[in-house]
Amino acid sequence: MASDNQGGTFSLTRKLNTFDVTNLVVGSIIGADIYIATGLAAGLVGPAALVAWVLAGVMAMVIALSFAYCVTLLPRVGGPYAYVKDVSTPFAGFMVGWSLLLAEWFSLAVFPVAFAQYFTTLVPGIDAIGVVLLKGLFILFIMVTNIISIKAAGRANDVLTIIKLSPLVLIIMAGLVFMLSNPSTVGTNTNPFFTGDAMSFGSALVLIFWAYAGFELSTLPADEVDKPQRTIPKAIVLGMLIVIAFYLLTNLVVVGSVAQQTLIDSSTPLIDTGQAVFGGLGVLSGGLVLLVGIGALFSIMGADESGTIGTSRLTYAMSIDGLLPHSLARTGKKGGAPYIAIIVLCSTAFIVSVVGGLAALINASVFLLAFVYLSTCLSTIWLIRKYPERAEYFKGKRLVPLAGAAFSLMLIFLTDPVEIAVSLVLLAVGVPIYTFFSPKKEMAEARAVFHSTEAVLARTAAQSTRFLAHPLLHIKLFIYRRRNIQPAFKYEKK
Repeated sequence: MASDNQGGTFSLTRKLNTFDVTNLVVGSIIGADIYIATGLAAGLVGPAALVAWVLAGVMAMVIALSFAYCVTLLPRVGGPYAYVKDVSTPFAGFMVGWSLLLAEWFSLAVFPVAFAQYFTTLVPGIDAIGVVLLKGLFILFIMVTNIISIKAAGRANDVLTIIKLSPLVLIIMAGLVFMLSNPSTVGTNTNPFFTGDAMSFGSALVLIFWAYAGFELSTLPADEVDKPQRTIPKAIVLGMLIVIAFYLLTNLVVVGSVAQQTLIDSSTPLIDTGQAVFGGLGVLSGGLVLLVGIGALFSIMGADESGTIGTSRLTYAMSIDGLLPHSLARTGKKGGAPYIAIIVLCSTAFIVSVVGGLAALINASVFLLAFVYLSTCLSTIWLIRKYPERAEYFKGKRLVPLAGAAFSLMLIFLTDPVEIAVSLVLLAVGVPIYTFFSPKKEMAEARAVFHSTEAVLARTAAQSTRFLAHPLLHIKLFIYRRRNIQPAFKYEKK
């Protein structure tokens, strides 16, 4: 057993089944992205963004299946870094890990920008300096709760998870009722259906795909899953279908309830949707819209909380592998959090959030993620050749990773050239970093603890409490209690 740094230990009481892995897939993907990407995409192509949400979901599903193949062929902790390293060189593995770290870092910078947009809509009149201070306070809260300990960050995220989901479910239900009651309004709002051009649709697809990212951080060793060759692909398909349905319902309500010009001009589409669907409720209208806005703020905060936990641990992992400064692996005596890594990540993310816009930050993140996905999909093909006896269960074998590689290339070519240039410069920075740090002596004991199966289980268990996965977890536990089935994860207090 490994300590989770929260005064207890996690263990696995049985192998994970399809329901368990599906819950983890949903928890690793859905976050506050829906509050951000919805308005950006609808502003580019109008109601046709609904098609882009489905297409991006299918693309993400295919790429995620390639990851499933990898984890079955090579049941080793480390994700893309481990897969690429196995079929290529340590340097290639590092560059993929470095790209993933940069992508997650860009994502951390997205949320302060989105938080400031929603906050200033609820509290108008804040000037430019006030917006910068607001972003700083937001980042400071995230940094402090993560530095105190994993336990503090986890508890903060638990509270945020409970608060952030309810308003979104409420707006979906109210929006569907509004649309059924006002078909003429829906017809007006969705006509014309496509308002952009092919280039605009490509840009919208990139922005939307960002909302589906996350599965690359949820990979578990296959030997922890019951019948992994069947369970993991099935769980990914089911999990992605749940995510696509949730995203599609939300966006259907948004484009059906809000006028197109309003969406084009809006930086807070969910608040505008709340104003539209609750507008006929008189006195209650203002309170419900405020509830949606507050829910958005908590959701964005919770997403950055989770993202900082995951990204700081990725930084920590690369540091204990000797590929980044060892100081980034320094942890606090009480909380056990890698506080140097957290301070560096949050401080630099704040600077980027001040100088960068939402679309630019998301584009850069997607380009870097697409590079990781492309490398992983190509590695899958080589892993199939290297371990043919483990690939006998796969249907289509090379077809899925080839399609995933094609989709990854599509995302790369659709990204804005300016963001591509910035990302390539940052990627190039990784070369001297690797050259300088790779000869350093590795901290073998710390690396072994971080990469142990028990430590991975602790991080995985936390994913089952995120956003939409949170109610799914309680549904699963209710079913298990009725059927007298032991939950997969067991937590023991010290």
